[in-house]
Amino acid sequence: MPIVDVSSEVSLAYESFGDPGDPPVLLVMGFGAQLLAWHEDFCRALADRGRYVIRYDNRDCGLSTTFDDHPVDMGAFIAAVSSGDLPAALAMIPYRLLDTADDGLGLLTALGIERAHVVGASMGGMIAQTMALSSPERVLTLTSMMSSTGESEYGRPSPEAQAVLFGPRPGDREGYVAAAEKELVWASKRYGDAAVLRELAADSYDRAYHPAGIGRQLGAMILSGSRADALRELRVPTLVIHGLDDTLIDPTGGKRTADLIPGAELLLIPDMGHDRPRELWPKLIDALVAHTG
Repeated sequence: MPIVDVSSEVSLAYESFGDPGDPPVLLVMGFGAQLLAWHEDFCRALADRGRYVIRYDNRDCGLSTTFDDHPVDMGAFIAAVSSGDLPAALAMIPYRLLDTADDGLGLLTALGIERAHVVGASMGGMIAQTMALSSPERVLTLTSMMSSTGESEYGRPSPEAQAVLFGPRPGDREGYVAAAEKELVWASKRYGDAAVLRELAADSYDRAYHPAGIGRQLGAMILSGSRADALRELRVPTLVIHGLDDTLIDPTGGKRTADLIPGAELLLIPDMGHDRPRELWPKLIDALVAHTG
């Protein structure tokens, strides 16, 4: 798998699908998830519709650069945030969403791509929004999927989903794979499949098991704050996609994003949770092809 330097301190692992002469679509994955979470079949199906598709590992995930020289005590971090001790919290986390956005733009530069369609899911949607805000001249279109604006009152998780997200996960392979079934709490109620979740967990564990990066990614999300004011000024053509079954980032997160960005199109999808079930790929790919055409 190719790995390229995108800055003096970060290298990213990536894969591409399709013809480099087609319009480029950069897929940005979410919190703690490797590029594998953009299923290879999904990427190939999108490429077959005339798009040059690029998926990659964010920093601190998969085969990309990790920041293990900055260990994070999550208990201490949450305590600092909860008590309002912002300086202490800021000192614990070595980067912000803007840095991860710069990584994605740096990958495009390394690949010789001046402008691209950017599609982000969950935390990846936050990164994609930040890319569009920081460098709108490089983002042809933005698609923010199952994401939110950084405002705490929108896109809140259900208590059950939050418990799974922040709950401990076994470190051994068998336990790690079995625990993936708990993610059904935020999956599509109609199409959620424990076998699919276990398969992704097994593939991810075997490829690059790196739980330490999760705390730093979480800290970057929390400390980057609200994008609301900036999103009101965004002039990049935007599609917002959100599943109505999403309990990890409530659909209010997508609705709020679309309300703030001038001219944004909102696509609310029944039977979609905080996932992309194969049964809904045709709808998702049709929407992406139309938006990036």
